[in-house]
Amino acid sequence: MSKKPIILGIESSCDETAVALIRENNEGKPEILSNIVSSQVDIHKEFGGVVPELAARAHIEKIDLIAKKAIYESGVSLNDVAAVAATAGPGLVVCLSVGLNFGKAVAASLEKPFIAVNHLEGHALSPKLNSKINYPYLLLLISGGHSQYLSVERLGKYKRLGTTIDDAVGEAFDKTAKLLGIEFPGGPQIEILAEKGDPKKFDLPKPIINKGGCNLSFAGLKTAILRITKNIKSEKDKYDLAASFQNTIEEILYKKSKVAFKEFININGDKEKKFVVAGGVAANKKIRKILTELCYEENFQPIFPPLNLCGDNAAMIAMVGLEKFKKNQFDKLDFPTKPRWQLDEKAVFLKGAGVKI
Repeated sequence: MSKKPIILGIESSCDETAVALIRENNEGKPEILSNIVSSQVDIHKEFGGVVPELAARAHIEKIDLIAKKAIYESGVSLNDVAAVAATAGPGLVVCLSVGLNFGKAVAASLEKPFIAVNHLEGHALSPKLNSKINYPYLLLLISGGHSQYLSVERLGKYKRLGTTIDDAVGEAFDKTAKLLGIEFPGGPQIEILAEKGDPKKFDLPKPIINKGGCNLSFAGLKTAILRITKNIKSEKDKYDLAASFQNTIEEILYKKSKVAFKEFININGDKEKKFVVAGGVAANKKIRKILTELCYEENFQPIFPPLNLCGDNAAMIAMVGLEKFKKNQFDKLDFPTKPRWQLDEKAVFLKGAGVKI
């Protein structure tokens, strides 16, 4: 075993099969030795979204190969690994099972500690892979399945300040793209189309923008997009709708983040004001820009993971594994999948129609 711990991370919560190895260097900073992500876009493209059974089958077919590639690119031996960390939730249960069981098997065969990781905690700690950041900090987690504000107090302690009461912002991007005739996954293409359009052309709804604290809602926005797309007659209309949608999301996140800043200060005081934006939608450059501007206005430090670490990856899972390894926080090999695993386990589950704000 090397002097500094090497952690093997495994991620299979949805439609990316990912394996990574990271090591803590002599300065106590994490170093990514390899980070292999295999996408399943071609498999799910014709269905316009992820089909769980097909995703799980692809994980089973690929995970051994991806793991071997990650070990080869890392330049270390599997025997050098100090612990194995694998995503246990939240996510699609049939997909989670593949990576989690693979991780358990590797840990058992090596007789090394096993660490079950919350996928959301991976996103929460992902900036630590390239930035020195101390607790506490405010986190905006925006992805295809999650949209929430959290006060990150320390490893394993999170207080949810706000969440979506219906759909995630990444889902809104993907559904809008689908309605505009863009192939799955179309969310990232919205930003590109928006560059060609008029962001003020369509007046789109901003659900609960002035109420509900920093809770979020995107279902009404998706419904409005559906109605408008039925009357689109030209490419220019398509560009204008993409631009109007992008602009609306920016305005919602700007306003709600401002509310979250105040709530974070009420909890943690006015000294350490850091704002981390993570998850797949954090790769959207225009969202990064407007939230950075907000941080400068409110005297917060903006922190974003590199673009290649915004989406699902195993380096962030290994990062959580490294933090837990240093605290001897290990799990048993019978640890179950947790498809609905909240970071703040005391928070009330808020999703679905009829939720009162």
